[in-house]
Amino acid sequence: MSFRRRLLAVFALTIFLSVGVVSWIISLRTRSTFERAEAERTDALVTQFRREFDRRAQDVVRRVDTLTASDSVSRMALDLAHGADYSAYVTEARSLAQGHQLDLLELIGSDGAIISSAQWPARFGYKEEVVNRSGMLRQGAFLRPEPLPDGTALGLVALRVVRIGDKPLYLLGGERLDRNFLSSLTLPAGMRVLLYRNLQPEFASQALIDENGVIDAAEKLAPIVQQVQRSGGDASAIVQWSSDSADTESFHAMPLKGDNDALLGVLLIGSSRRGLVELQRHIGAFALMVGGAGVLLAILLSGWIAARVTTPIERLAEAARQVAAGNWETHVDSGSRDEIGELATSFNSMMRQLNEQRGRLVQSERVAAWRELARRLAHELKNPLFPLQITVENLLRARLQTPEQFDEVFRESTATLLAELGNLKAIISRFSDFSKMPQPQLQRIQVNDLVRQLVKLHEAQLRAPESAPVEVKLALDESLPTIDADPELLHRALSNLVLNALDAMPQGGTLTVHTRTEREHVRVEISDTGAGLTREECDRLFTPYYTTKQHGTGLGLAIVQSVVSDHKGSIAVHSVPGQGTTFRIDLPRPTSHASAATDMFKSAVIS
Repeated sequence: MSFRRRLLAVFALTIFLSVGVVSWIISLRTRSTFERAEAERTDALVTQFRREFDRRAQDVVRRVDTLTASDSVSRMALDLAHGADYSAYVTEARSLAQGHQLDLLELIGSDGAIISSAQWPARFGYKEEVVNRSGMLRQGAFLRPEPLPDGTALGLVALRVVRIGDKPLYLLGGERLDRNFLSSLTLPAGMRVLLYRNLQPEFASQALIDENGVIDAAEKLAPIVQQVQRSGGDASAIVQWSSDSADTESFHAMPLKGDNDALLGVLLIGSSRRGLVELQRHIGAFALMVGGAGVLLAILLSGWIAARVTTPIERLAEAARQVAAGNWETHVDSGSRDEIGELATSFNSMMRQLNEQRGRLVQSERVAAWRELARRLAHELKNPLFPLQITVENLLRARLQTPEQFDEVFRESTATLLAELGNLKAIISRFSDFSKMPQPQLQRIQVNDLVRQLVKLHEAQLRAPESAPVEVKLALDESLPTIDADPELLHRALSNLVLNALDAMPQGGTLTVHTRTEREHVRVEISDTGAGLTREECDRLFTPYYTTKQHGTGLGLAIVQSVVSDHKGSIAVHSVPGQGTTFRIDLPRPTSHASAATDMFKSAVIS
């Protein structure tokens, strides 16, 4: 990924994270504030309902007390005390209820029989057990189920008695808790009140009403009603009416109890959460809008910064490519005084120092190379010169002997002279070959094909009956790219390594050739399972004329290193005594130097 793209990614990610975190915090605070306000509104509404309920109860008591003290009720009680017929008053309750604004009114005789019922006249003569509870006469209004022609309703009633003589007249009057009662409550916007009449053992949808009557999908409220039925206390729940998350309400349920603490109803106060959901949606939409604007700003800002930063970096990368190509006189103009300018100045200073050190190093290396060459040549020539000197001295001494003795010494000496002169010629030939290593003739080749040819060439040697068996394992990367190399020189170098591996396994073993693709190189590894080398031997292995073999020349690995170096590659050795040795050759892909230099300077700036 380029520096420009990384910069854009950092800016965009920073903006997105910032906007996301802020939106998340705002959403949490909004939800918390909304739920706190909703709880306060619900508490206020519950308090309002309790107050309204108490006021209605006191109003019911007042109206029933007024009716009890009226003249018409007193006359009726007097007539009944003197033995008047109950049937004469069957319709009396309806007119009395209308006159005192009561929804419910029953006139009950001393024996508990209903004399007159305003809400259901057909109940004439039915027994009413409530008159047998003396405590009801002394308390205010209370809840009770009221039978009606079309079902059972909840009523808020009060029980009073008129005593004239020994036959009291009971009045049971009040009002219904129905949709009219719910519509009389004053509610804040977004809230509503529902009433569940708990008159059946199981949950009944038709028993749940609001100010408009029976509600749809009432079964969604069954869990909270059942929770109140089980616990007898308040309960809360959130109900989602449809797939739209905005169509959600939070409900607070409170029990309505009657005589003997029996649960007769459940009042549910609902608060719509649409405002919260829509506000959160607005926050999300605004966050996306701000995030989009931030990304656009990030693109512009990263482009501007990248242009100011990457242009000097690209100049440095181009300079690095020129250095990699061999132009040691490269210079970078530093037009700024910031970190990039300091980097350019440091690059120029580094190049000046490198040029100076390079000149001194080249001279030192030349002197050292000639000294080493002279030392090696002197050492190699000294060995055959000594036998030559001894042979010539023997010839001089034999010249003083008889002709027969001279002829015998002459024949032996000439044989020795020819052999040692052959040695001198071989030494000079090896030096000549080493000094005349040809420059690579590059062409596009596939290393895997070269390795297969190499193994096939040495197949007979690997399977020779007089030598220990050596197993060959090839681990070749089939996706290996082609490289620019001289196939003949590279074949010569790899063959030398294979032969060294075979020499290292006189008792047999495993030869492994592995190829794979690195980031900017093609790697070839040749491993054996021989005796291995020490650390000191590995350090000196590529030195000319250094050898660990009894009859080695010491030039083989030096030639391999020269071939690899001429291909702009590198060679390394890793060995563990007793486990084997691995030679690793890295050969560059066509654009390795340029990309390496570019990445080097970009990484330096970023760090």
